[in-house]
Amino acid sequence: MARKTAKLPPWRPADATIEAIVQGRHGDPFAVLGMHAHPDDPVSVRVFWPGADAAKVIDKASGREVATLDKLHPDGFFAGPVPRRRKPFAYLVEFANAGASWRTEDPYRFPSLLGDIDVHLMGEGRHHRLYDHLGAHQCSLDGVEGVTFAVWAPNALRVSVVGDFNFWDGRRHPMRKHLGIGVWEIFLPGVGPGSTYKYEILGADGKLRPLKADPVAFAQEKPP
Repeated sequence: MARKTAKLPPWRPADATIEAIVQGRHGDPFAVLGMHAHPDDPVSVRVFWPGADAAKVIDKASGREVATLDKLHPDGFFAGPVPRRRKPFAYLVEFANAGASWRTEDPYRFPSLLGDIDVHLMGEGRHHRLYDHLGAHQCSLDGVEGVTFAVWAPNALRVSVVGDFNFWDGRRHPMRKHLGIGVWEIFLPGVGPGSTYKYEILGADGKLRPLKADPVAFAQEKPP
């Protein structure tokens, strides 16, 4: 008789999903990371911070800790339910490592900034102001200052923003893909003007490409 596989709680991703996030090979990180609502259970939060030892969820309105997340992977993947919370709310994540702790915004709690009309026009190839949406743009979202990044890479399996702000580690900020138009985007809180960045692309063959400069950037570094 075949052994029954234990049913996972709704907040816990499958091991293969966690491994794909940790290895930077998941093509839909927003389906995994961030805060998620569940019909019959409290909301859950899932985060990945390489090297972190612990992670807590902080209610942004009160500044109070509302959940301690379970460490599900030694490389720094955490997840867990937020007791007594049924609806999504604004939060911070408090990470800890080697006796130090810090609080940070979670990029995966923010929605897409591409509107339905923009997505429709891009899909038809009739958008005449692509430079307003592709590239890097300073903005404020939910009262948080940062930069939204967007790039067209229709055949990529995964695209990440890398720069000094994330140690050039492509696992930290994989982007959201808009199916049908091949555009990847993400809002990164706290990134300021003049930050150096590129895109890390995992090709359709599963191999990393050389880091790609932004073709619609407002400025470029001078060659050495």
